[in-house]
Amino acid sequence: MGVGGLLTLLLAGRSAWRVLRDGGRVARWALLSGLAVAVYPLAFYSSMALAGVAAGTVVTIGCSPVFAALLDRVLSGTRLTPRWLTATAAAAAGCVLLVSSGHGAGRASTGGNPSAGVALGLLAGASYAVFSAYGARVIRAGHSSRAAMGAQFGLGAALLLPVLAVTGGPLLSEPRGLAVAAYLSAIPMCLAYVLYGAGLARITASSAITLSLFEPVVAAVLSVLVVGERLGPRAWAGIALVLLGLAVLTLPFRFRPRRRPR
Repeated sequence: MGVGGLLTLLLAGRSAWRVLRDGGRVARWALLSGLAVAVYPLAFYSSMALAGVAAGTVVTIGCSPVFAALLDRVLSGTRLTPRWLTATAAAAAGCVLLVSSGHGAGRASTGGNPSAGVALGLLAGASYAVFSAYGARVIRAGHSSRAAMGAQFGLGAALLLPVLAVTGGPLLSEPRGLAVAAYLSAIPMCLAYVLYGAGLARITASSAITLSLFEPVVAAVLSVLVVGERLGPRAWAGIALVLLGLAVLTLPFRFRPRRRPR
């Protein structure tokens, strides 16, 4: 995320600097979201190391839409609609089924601390919500989505790159590790969050994070098609619940009350 954040900043160019020079509330929003960008990966991966992959993933993914909705409510007065509540409940339940089925599950590292891992997962989910919510506010203040993403991820990179310099030796010591790091920086980080910013310009942060619950579904399907893993009935039920939640959130239907006959 440090290298990807730097690429996102370079892609945004001068427009990202204009966000920081805007001053006042916009600059504060960018600084807050940049700090959250730096906290998110450190808390998320530490959570998985202490509590196990399954627990860390479920806590982080499951709590982030709730934090995002609460921030939307506090910052913008956005009403929590029955559609959002239904979609988020279905998708979060699906994530729990998917990960608890054993897919992608891992054991906590030696000397793990599940309680600390769960706390860090909550911190990661809150950080994800913070940089999404304040990034959306920067966009709604008149800046482009590319500028907002460039500013917040550039600030995050300024904090994360020193961490990479200290801890990244094993990853960067061989060509294969460099290739993996380059791919992760350019595609899942830089390109993905540029597109994520474009989405934030059109929908609320809480809806964007609920839609991102599609991520573990993609990972599960790729594990079957690419890695050759097998998913049990519980995992497939979890995938179906996530898809149901996303359909409820995105399909253009409305509930209309039935009219009483005269």
